[in-house]
Amino acid sequence: MSVLNYQTIYGAFSAMAAKYPDKTAVYFLGSSYSYKEVSKLSEKFAAGLYEIGIRKGDRVLMYIPNSIQFIVCWLGIQRLGAVDVPISPIYTAFDLKYMANDTGAKAVICSDRNYGYVKQAMPDTQLEQVIFTGLIELLPWWKKVFDLFADKAPKGKVEKSSHVFSLSDVIKRGGGKSAPQPDICDRDIAQIMYTGGTTKHPKGVPMSHGLFLVSSEEQLDVRNPLFPKHEDVILAGSPLFHIAGQTCSLATIVVGGGTMIVFPKVNLDAFFDAIEKLKAKSLVGVPAFYRMILEHDRVDQYDLSSLSYCFSAADVLPQDVARRWTDKFHLPVYQGYGATETCGGVIMCPTDRESPPMAMGLRVPSKQIRITEQEGLDEIPLGDPGELLVHSELMVSAYLNKPEETETSFVMIDGKLWYRTGDIVRQDEEGFVYFVDRTVDAIKHKGYRVSASEVEAVLQEHPAVIESCVVGIPDKKVGERIKAFVVLKKDVKGVAGYELTKFCRNRLPAYKIPQYIEFRDMLPKSKVGKLLRKEIRSEERKRLET
Repeated sequence: MSVLNYQTIYGAFSAMAAKYPDKTAVYFLGSSYSYKEVSKLSEKFAAGLYEIGIRKGDRVLMYIPNSIQFIVCWLGIQRLGAVDVPISPIYTAFDLKYMANDTGAKAVICSDRNYGYVKQAMPDTQLEQVIFTGLIELLPWWKKVFDLFADKAPKGKVEKSSHVFSLSDVIKRGGGKSAPQPDICDRDIAQIMYTGGTTKHPKGVPMSHGLFLVSSEEQLDVRNPLFPKHEDVILAGSPLFHIAGQTCSLATIVVGGGTMIVFPKVNLDAFFDAIEKLKAKSLVGVPAFYRMILEHDRVDQYDLSSLSYCFSAADVLPQDVARRWTDKFHLPVYQGYGATETCGGVIMCPTDRESPPMAMGLRVPSKQIRITEQEGLDEIPLGDPGELLVHSELMVSAYLNKPEETETSFVMIDGKLWYRTGDIVRQDEEGFVYFVDRTVDAIKHKGYRVSASEVEAVLQEHPAVIESCVVGIPDKKVGERIKAFVVLKKDVKGVAGYELTKFCRNRLPAYKIPQYIEFRDMLPKSKVGKLLRKEIRSEERKRLET
């Protein structure tokens, strides 16, 4: 049966809950929650939201970390027919205020530790209700009693008010009641997710129920040659406010019938222990996550042999990390390519055949791709690098309240709407797609276009280098000069820029070798672990202006 037969996200989840009522849907902080329990909590939460005034179509900010609370609230919002807006729990009041006003959100669900930011932002927004939750709020009673004495769980201070409710209070208000069944379909908006923009503010991406369901099913279908979807136990290493965390992890309980393991923050020892005890089959994370595991001092103390599918998203996986992972764990890290605007996967590495080195994979069935001239619309010869455009039947068609960026990023070609990714790729004769660079990250040096990612990959092959970032520095004579920012591994001494330049000289053409190398303790990253080249470029521009 097609997932679209369910019409909505909650409709698909309900089908899974009816099929596997007593099966564990979620593990959180050592406690398990069956499909039946998650369904009941979500239904009560939806009814409670209705009791406090939330209606179909209302926007609700979700400002909480990975947790059972996130899952219950997310599903409850879908059950009511409202629109969830998941945002990073480390955002400040400034970010919260912008997104609340951009979406016209009526309510916010926050952790008790973030309540201060909510209180600060509320007077300048349309927010009417605040629902707060503590880290252990939905854990079994005996764990709460233990915490009364041990006082281990972090807590925040929340002021009592007529418009402030605890999550438990909202669930109690919904007990014995049922929210009205919303009249919605696969084309209706399910959620608004935020992605980085070319302006100083992020862009809201409205996604339909149908797009989410199709993308989620395709993400899980890639694993079918390894194990059936309903047998999967996935450790969610990506945040659930990010599209990769949703279509890779949340999808497991919405359309897969499997089990997901969630933690409120990254704790590698806890991750390893959960993989070993719960026999996790899937692992999802960004490239930096896999590098952290490889560098962890105690990884060999755990049995991670149950893993069958390891997936890297959100950035290019360095070949050094991929090779080391395969050597150590005897299984590959599968790559993929997607964007918030495409609701995740566009290109995915198959699991029933070996992908060529550096390939991101093959196009998924629901997406069409077009590789064109940079900033043009004409397709280029097979094998040549060009900008990737994506089309799908249920695709996102516009950014929220951003007509100029919508006009730039979405184009009509032969009666079809295409999303311009801004990424440079190439495709081989077998259909495999390879990432070349971001258009904004291509360095123009002496008339050449130099791929920042290519230079970074070479630097990261050096045994002393753990991370690198390469940008172009404006120069009147050559256009841009190439500068590399490098982070060395712990306890490495005596490595100078000359050695790294020499290392690059043996692996790159002369025009691609960095002219400058700066050593740093760390590099700027986004909330999901993506390297932020734009921040480095901004720093360098300010330095040149002084």
